Amino acid sequence: MMTVKIAIAALGLALQGLTLFGGAAFADGDAAKGEAKFQECAACHKLEAGINNVGPSLHGVFGRKAGEIADFRYSPAIKRSGITWTPDTLDAFIKEPQAMVPANRMPYAGLADPAARADLIAYLQKAFP
Repeated sequence: MMTVKIAIAALGLALQGLTLFGGAAFADGDAAKGEAKFQECAACHKLEAGINNVGPSLHGVFGRKAGEIADFRYSPAIKRSGITWTPDTLDAFIKEPQAMVPANRMPYAGLADPAARADLIAYLQKAFP
């Protein structure tokens, strides 16, 4: 019985670890492919700290609350969203931004391909460990 309890506790810790590090789906992403995919995002977003463009800087995006960069003009919808950017929330947002946060200002239809999203997020995780 003690062995079963230990195994269940270990499984719980392993699942917590997956959540903390963005889930298994992103672990399989190809950061090199994600870097190439990011070129589409780079038209509006920069990776450097403090450099906003049409979209806000993505520097340090993981763990940041949506709408938090002081010198960027976010939509009221993003400011009210309550989102904290994690690999999972970013995945859902990139998939269909208007479905996740209706009335946000990001003029992007979304990225339906889950593998391409995983690649992109793997690249961002590599850029901001």
